[in-house]
Amino acid sequence: MASIQDIEAEIIEEFELFDDWMQKYEYIIDLGKELAVLDEQYKTEDNLVKGCQSRVWLTSQNTNGSIEFLADSDALITKGIVSLLVRVLSNQAPQAIVDAPLNFIETIGLKAHLSPNRANGLVSMIKKMKAYALANL
Repeated sequence: MASIQDIEAEIIEEFELFDDWMQKYEYIIDLGKELAVLDEQYKTEDNLVKGCQSRVWLTSQNTNGSIEFLADSDALITKGIVSLLVRVLSNQAPQAIVDAPLNFIETIGLKAHLSPNRANGLVSMIKKMKAYALANL
């Protein structure tokens, strides 16, 4: 299983292939389209991420000591952003998730290129994922 740092390094490499932020946004949208659709049973008020401009549902399950995240959004860019987080943090140990600084977000310039509302949503998604991990320690 790849570590959080290894997956972050892969994402950084992928984003280095693009010359400008329009191409990066298109890639993020494509990532969102590839994210498995979340089953309707998980689209509940409890799984809704508070603080997001669009609707984002996030849930997790603990499988053999690692956390798997499932997510969806009604907005393509937001769905792409949450798919990046799912890719990095899924199938990791709870402590590794809690401790992860998620440096790739700054390195690829994601937060700097989001509207304030989307940046707040990103922070809210990360907080919810880390809270799920904390609950499984």
